[in-house]
Amino acid sequence: MSGNRKLNCWEFKNCGREPEGQRVADLGACPAATEKRLDGAHEGRNAGRACWVIAETVCHEKIPRTFFEKYRTCVQCDFYNNVRKEEGSQFILTSLLLQKIRD
Repeated sequence: MSGNRKLNCWEFKNCGREPEGQRVADLGACPAATEKRLDGAHEGRNAGRACWVIAETVCHEKIPRTFFEKYRTCVQCDFYNNVRKEEGSQFILTSLLLQKIRD
């Protein structure tokens, strides 16, 4: 990793839903924080830097009903856009990330 350590979504958003986080007792652990098949994607822990491809993650205090609804919200998200900027040409396309969790 070059420069500063890259943040996972739960660190960037300070949501408290990472394993053993402050809001896990109330809301449960976030699926992005526990999805091991994407561990290392964009140098993140589990799916912490690819949360936009994980179903049932909370966006704006609700769970989007469809992938399209979720992705439409995610492409406007400050974290998603931060990851795209940090990764530059190394940004992994959503379709490739989805394939990793389907295999």
